[in-house]
Amino acid sequence: MLALLETAIEFSLYLWPLLLAASFFAGLVDAVAGGGGLIQVPALFAAYPEVPPANLLGTGKVSAIGGTINAARKYLRYVRLPWALIVPAIIAGFVGALLGANLVSTFPAEPLRKALPFLLFFLLIYTILQPALGQNHQPQAHSRLLQLKGVVLGLVLGLYDGFFGPGTGSFLLFGFVRFFHFDFLHASAATKLVNVATNLAAIIMLGGLGKISWALGFALMIANIAGSHFGSRLAIKHGSGFVRKAFLVLVSALILKTAWDAYFS
Repeated sequence: MLALLETAIEFSLYLWPLLLAASFFAGLVDAVAGGGGLIQVPALFAAYPEVPPANLLGTGKVSAIGGTINAARKYLRYVRLPWALIVPAIIAGFVGALLGANLVSTFPAEPLRKALPFLLFFLLIYTILQPALGQNHQPQAHSRLLQLKGVVLGLVLGLYDGFFGPGTGSFLLFGFVRFFHFDFLHASAATKLVNVATNLAAIIMLGGLGKISWALGFALMIANIAGSHFGSRLAIKHGSGFVRKAFLVLVSALILKTAWDAYFS
């Protein structure tokens, strides 16, 4: 399968500029509100329709992790996070993503694909009806219960990311805002850290199976990092209100995209 992907790339180098542009914008969007895969994954599938999906997804993860790490690094220069909560969530996200990747061949993703637009619609409406949600950073005092919530959030969404994936960043962002009382800026920083763990788990799993084109992945990673640089600067400069608006726009786009994929494609 890897040979097939390398062959496709060798004879389709003219597509690289378009893929690099898509990766740049994916990094920018993902750094602000998550969901960069909404741009990058369809671009890969459109460029190489003859390549097995697992190969394209694995290559996309290599690209995404670079931008995510860069965005996390920049956020952490400006925000302070409660590590007692974040570290368990990161570890749980990594474990969950490994488990999810293992479940892909066992359970069908179709029911989840059908339900996803409705889950995202609920998330969108709830956020719109709560205008103060995520505007103020008021994290709860550290407790074992809070740690457990972090583990559950990381494990469930890591499992989802490894098994299916679309909208993981948006769900994480909402989770940190709703259940841990972060503002959108701090929640975006926390989301990036958990996303690094889930992406790494997928790379380990798919790379071990030989389903990654490292040449294309690293090329796209450079563009993704450049995009994440601009995206994180925008978020830090304009604050939580900007991230909230970007989040609402992104979730709306995800609803349309996932509904089309599930019911009309």
